[in-house]
This record gives sequence, C-alpha cells and structure tokens, in this order.
Amino acid sequence: MTFEELKQAIAGKSIDTVLVCMVDMQGRLMGKRFHAEAFLDIAEDETHCCNYLLATDLAMATPDGYRSTSWQSGYGDYVMKPDLSTIRPMPWLEGTAMVLCDVIDHHSHQPVAHAPREMLKKQIARAKALGFDAVMATELEFFLFNGTHDEIARNGFKLETISNYNEDYHIFQTSKEEFVMRPIRNHLREMGIPIEGSKGEAEAGQEELNVKYAEALATADHHTIAKHGIKEIAHQHGVAASFLPKWHQDRVGSASHVHQSIWKDGDNAFYDPSKPLAKSELMDHYMAGLIKYASDYTYFLAPYINSYKRFAKGTFAPTQIVWSVDNRTAAFRLCGDGTKGVRVECRTPGADMNPYLGLAAMLAAGLKGIEEKLELPAAFAGDAYSDDEAHHIPRSLRDARDSLMQSAMLREAMGDEVIDHYARAAEWEIEDFNRVVTDYEIARGFEKA
Repeated sequence: MTFEELKQAIAGKSIDTVLVCMVDMQGRLMGKRFHAEAFLDIAEDETHCCNYLLATDLAMATPDGYRSTSWQSGYGDYVMKPDLSTIRPMPWLEGTAMVLCDVIDHHSHQPVAHAPREMLKKQIARAKALGFDAVMATELEFFLFNGTHDEIARNGFKLETISNYNEDYHIFQTSKEEFVMRPIRNHLREMGIPIEGSKGEAEAGQEELNVKYAEALATADHHTIAKHGIKEIAHQHGVAASFLPKWHQDRVGSASHVHQSIWKDGDNAFYDPSKPLAKSELMDHYMAGLIKYASDYTYFLAPYINSYKRFAKGTFAPTQIVWSVDNRTAAFRLCGDGTKGVRVECRTPGADMNPYLGLAAMLAAGLKGIEEKLELPAAFAGDAYSDDEAHHIPRSLRDARDSLMQSAMLREAMGDEVIDHYARAAEWEIEDFNRVVTDYEIARGFEKA
C-alpha cells in the first residue's frame, strides 16, 4: 500500500487507524495506534517511544546492566521514523493499516545500532558493497492450542493441542483446522505478505506457514508481520498460536528454517552448472563461513533457555554443525542441487528467533566466508545424529552466550556495543531462570531428596 493509497483510504474513511510499529529485541511489534488523520501529520516525520523497548526481556521487565539505557540514565526517548515503503492494510482489524519504523537516537539522530532492523540493514549494505544481494526465506512452524492465550493462562497452562496425532502433510487433519488457517493465509496474502501455503507439521496441532523468498530485509519484515498476524487471527478464532520452540519434552519442537542464497545482477550466484551439484565456488565460501562461525551466532538463532531443549536426536532438529545434501539431520542442508534454485537451508533456528537478528548474523558469517575464501569441508553423509560429539551445536544458552562474547567475527561485523548488548540479554535470561523453582524440581525432589 503506497502512502498515496493510504491517504486516499483515509479520505474515503475506509482506514481510520494506523499502527506505528518498531521491532523489539524479541522480534515483536511495539508501537502506538494513531488516528489515521493524525498519522498523516507525522507520517513523513517521526514519533517517539521510550528507549527501554530495546532493553527488555520477554516479560517486558527492565533488567540492569545495559549501557544503552537504564534507570540511572532515566530511560529517555528513541525516535520512531516510519518507513513508508512498509505501509500495509491489516484486513483482520477493521479500518486499520500499519507501518514499520526505523529507530533513531533522539540526541545523535543516528540509527540505533542494536535495533534489529538496523542490524540487518548493516549486513545487507555490506553485501551490496561487495556487489551482492542477499535473498532469503523463512519457514514459520507453530502449534495451535484449544482456547485463547488468556484462557490458557487462567487455566494454569493446561495445554491441549487442536489435534491429537501427527499431522505432517495430513490433508484430512488440517481440514479440521481450516477455520483458522484459511483466514491466516488469506489475510496475510491480502496485506502483501507473499504467502505460498501451509501444511501440517510433524506433531499433533503443529502447522507450518511458507512465505515466498525475497530480499533479506523484506523476508524479515514478512516473517515478523506474519508471526504477529498468526497470533491475532488465531485469537479471533478462539485458539492460541505458540512459537515456543519446545512446549513438551515428548513432543517435536517448532523451528524456523532459513533458506539463503546470494544473487548478483539478478541471478543466483550460488548456481554454477559446471560444478558438482551446480554449487558455485562462491557458495562454497559462503557455506564454509556459516559452518566455521556457527557457534558464534547460535545465540541469535536460539535466544532463550527453552530454545536449547529443541536440539534432540530424532526430532528433525539438528544437533551437529555439518552440511549435507538434502539431509534433514544436518544443521545445513543443501537444497535444489543441480538446479538454478540451489541454496543452503539452516535448520538451527527455532520458532522463537528474531528474524532480523538471525538473518543478520548468518549473512555476516557467510560474507566473512567469502572474504576469507574459506574452503568448504566435505559433505556429511548418513545420520548426523550418530556423530554426537564432534561438531555439536552449543548445548545451552550459557554456551551460546560465551561463544557470542568471544566472537571476533561478529564484533567486527556488528560492533562491540551490539554484541555486549545482546550478551547481556542472554545473561539476564539465565539469571532470571536460575532464580525460579520449577515444577520439575518439586515433583522430582519433594519426597525423595
């Protein structure tokens, strides 16, 4: 929806509300609802938000330890600058449109370095300086539960999935869920998100939504808006959508696989028909960067304690930092071999990934591989779960945080300020979890300890 089209819709009274949104550290939409006529007054200028929005946790708590903002500094303002190229109608909300904003420092008038959208923009600019365009796609896996989020919370999180058996590719079972999945597909497509389709995933009540590949920033925008829309539309239909990576120890987790390719002059630069698998030398270097630095950026793919519960044998979630050809047991799967669509899929990210951070980190690693002309190791053959120790994905958030802190590659690509900021976010998650007595501890030790 162009700005001119929005103005016409406002004049015609079909739009009366505009959501002005930024993306927070967790990948959620935060912002304000403007009366549409008032939005026109600020649309090409700015509005403000509290700078704590880029220094909170999932529960919107304000932990200490951030250099960017604190109680000591008084929690001042950031500027939210609307990106008018992102205006979209929100068909499931009457009379409503939305726009994404870039986050600007109120005093320096410079982009805020640790703002997720800015982090991805920086790596895209780095790729463009090398003559490349980053093209990516994300898959959104999630569970549907009976009852809304509010009802489930009131019932003490007694979770009941919308279906009762594995519905992977299952047409009859997913037909029962069309009352919510059909409006999700149609509403998101109507607002300009290039939805391709949905399918049942490999667990009871689990769905996957597929969005067409696009330039990296558009992909992250599509992912974030789609995730937000899925939750709101599901709520309107009396069910809850959850992107928690692992909601039960006996159930398969939810991922957000990321497909990646580098393009040059409108063509896939990963494609070389003269090479084995039609995989170019450039692709070798990029994939080698992804693999060499995988532990460095795992935090950006798996940012919470729960994220690491998903990495388990036999669940289609990877455990080993290896690549293989069309092999879903490996962290990196070569897809489309022998075709112009050859690409690499990273299977590490969970459904809780902030796409701006994950895409930025992987792009930084891949570009470093190109710059260093890294040699790609031989493809892994067979069951990657069987090689349990050699190249294991970081086993915990603490391990991932330590690798993030020690990453010279990411510090060079993103800056010390950014890495220290997100390392503090990881530390806080660990601190907050460690102080809680869990149901598991009580059930296990109440009598036996």
